[in-house]
Amino acid sequence: MQVGIVTDSTCDLPEDLANELGITVVPLYINVGDESYLDGVDLSREEFYERLPGWDPPPQTATPNPGMFRRVYEQLAGEGVTEILSIHISLSLSATVNSARLAAREITSAAVTVFDGGQVTLGTGLLVLAAAKAAAAGHSIAEIVESLKEKVLRTHVFAALDTLEFLQRSGRMHWAVSRLGSILRIKPLLKMNNGDPQIEKIRTSSRAIARMIELVKDLGPLEDLALIHTHAPEKLDRLYEKTRYLFPKQGPPLSAEVTPVIGTHVGPGAVGFACVAAGEA
Repeated sequence: MQVGIVTDSTCDLPEDLANELGITVVPLYINVGDESYLDGVDLSREEFYERLPGWDPPPQTATPNPGMFRRVYEQLAGEGVTEILSIHISLSLSATVNSARLAAREITSAAVTVFDGGQVTLGTGLLVLAAAKAAAAGHSIAEIVESLKEKVLRTHVFAALDTLEFLQRSGRMHWAVSRLGSILRIKPLLKMNNGDPQIEKIRTSSRAIARMIELVKDLGPLEDLALIHTHAPEKLDRLYEKTRYLFPKQGPPLSAEVTPVIGTHVGPGAVGFACVAAGEA
């Protein structure tokens, strides 16, 4: 039995880490006018975030079609993979997992299990890493899925956004809420756990950061903690310096600039955490 792990580009795993662990990443699409870009392939993150504020109309995002997933699954089967675990961004945020499920029904050359991670960015990425390491250790798909179901409940993403503008532009938030936020200078704090996206509206950036740190601390001991940002490396460095004591592992933490597919909706200037609360001993 050879197990293959598949995910999508919203997981934000660094390319070298995904390659090292044999993780296959299927890109989503960013559509700008008549142009279509494969996420992480055709458009650099730096170029995307620099151009994002000036794009009119704003970029739109799209999921891979089932045919793309089918080709990936068939390629892995051709390489000797007999079982595939495909882990994706929460269904509450994207139809990607449905596209993967449609493809899985058509595959006979390998057994494909599609798993809704209930997460976004490195929240998904941390689940994918755990699955890849478990597969490398010889665990079965059934064992890995059971472990992931429990881990999903302990996995959280928090992000302090710089503005509500891009949620409004992308259609992810009612325009009246966005306008109110602009008038009151609200700094939204996004929270994601177990497929349930939520938002807190906070008046200042400093309070949003403080609230985010409080939420991480409230989780208690952490199994894992990673950093995310949208084209805001200096802001992220300041956040890291302020919260070094929270990180459960020695050495530089896992950190990622958020994919343009997610950045389209949250805009530049956001910083945050992906974290996994410690499980029961």
